[in-house]
Amino acid sequence: MFDIKGKVIVITGAGGVLGSYLSVELAKLGAKIAVLDLNEESAKRVANEIKAIGGEGQSFICNVLEKQSIEEAKEKIISAFGKVDILMNAAGGNSPKATNDDEQLGDPGAKTFFDIDKQGIDFVFDLNIVGTILPTQVFAKNMEKGVIINFSSMNAYRPLTKISAYSAAKAAVTNFTQWAAVYLAKKGIRVVAIAPGFFLTNQNRFLLTDEKGELTPRGKKIMQHTPMGRFGEPKDLLGALVWLMSDEAKFVTGITLPIDGGFLAYSGV
Repeated sequence: MFDIKGKVIVITGAGGVLGSYLSVELAKLGAKIAVLDLNEESAKRVANEIKAIGGEGQSFICNVLEKQSIEEAKEKIISAFGKVDILMNAAGGNSPKATNDDEQLGDPGAKTFFDIDKQGIDFVFDLNIVGTILPTQVFAKNMEKGVIINFSSMNAYRPLTKISAYSAAKAAVTNFTQWAAVYLAKKGIRVVAIAPGFFLTNQNRFLLTDEKGELTPRGKKIMQHTPMGRFGEPKDLLGALVWLMSDEAKFVTGITLPIDGGFLAYSGV
């Protein structure tokens, strides 16, 4: 069951913390991985890790915000692997430029919601929602009975303080997942998403831990509201993803699956 051997999986943002881990682990299960990232060195590093374990993986430079760049990557992937079975839109993240300091208005001297400039908002929206829509446009067009997996977030369910743009962008990812699932259903393409809870990544580490690696007050709040009492680890995503990618989930589409250690279920009381 849950066999993905021989599947060609395209992973955007594959040079990141989660994307790189999943690329290697999915390759261990026999999938062929197209490693896409804007950072050429990061993509090559992941592809080399895959090859080092005897897996099949190739790196491709790709800017998920430029359709031509995605089209060029797709052509190279088809040339290398012959097809695309699964697209995993893992590119995303937050930015300090789209983050305010205060949880509620009224903290004197803090950077407030009103101080966030449009450039920061544009960056976060583009990276998360445009960077999901454009690869879906390009790869789904010629995909046959494939699977598209998007990366949503707990923020889509419960917007967190300080990160209004990121919360709204991830809510858009969940909504787009449902929309695309309906639109592509008759073509045999399933569209689903996962909503990770709190995983330490390069984009959120500055909010959750300090320079010494200790939890910030925000990080401590998250732990208090996560029944399992820890941050997620990349391996916590793997089982759910393999199931969603496999033929055993062939009647599953349009859902967003929380993987959060119980955060969404806990009211705080």
